[in-house]
Amino acid sequence: MADEVKNKMERAVTLSENPDAASVSEDRTHYDDETPTEPRWYVVHTYSGYENKVKEDLEKTIENRNLQNLILEVKYPTETVSEMTEGSKKPKVYQRKVYPGYVMVKMIMTDSTWYIVRNTRGVTSFVGSGNKPIPLTDEEVTAMGVERMTLKLDVEVGESVRIVNGPFANFIGTVTELNVETQKVKLLVSLFGKETPMELDFIDIQKL
Repeated sequence: MADEVKNKMERAVTLSENPDAASVSEDRTHYDDETPTEPRWYVVHTYSGYENKVKEDLEKTIENRNLQNLILEVKYPTETVSEMTEGSKKPKVYQRKVYPGYVMVKMIMTDSTWYIVRNTRGVTSFVGSGNKPIPLTDEEVTAMGVERMTLKLDVEVGESVRIVNGPFANFIGTVTELNVETQKVKLLVSLFGKETPMELDFIDIQKL
């Protein structure tokens, strides 16, 4: 699912040409600042190498303007990479951006917050449809490693589901146990003619 989300992000992005632009005048969907809404995760496209700068500048703006209740968190997922370099006896371990060129922002979308994020130096666009930012679903947020959300799984014990991630993707299994607290599901999957028990995350299965 993470690859699908990345492809969707790349298709939705339109690059602008000037990272130093002082303001943005493009049309957009207008939001009612007087109407409170729940914070959602949005994806912002940045110029290559600007991810950390965008994060730092936006966090400073949030602090200076006391916007912590409207823009709650800014992050970009990373993964630990271990590489052996020539002449070294120990591997080099470092953090690598999972989605270079993208920053995730948890925010309540209003005209004001849209303007603040969009006008942060290094930001080129929100990911969405046209000029309307589209928030990530809980499934996408979890799959991308942005935040582990509590997912609702509309299946019951005894029902068949499809595995959608991992080495057993597209295999069909029967649900034997569900654990909402741990977000784990136990399945019986037919492998080589034998019923094999498996334990997967909710994000790894899909209702038929």
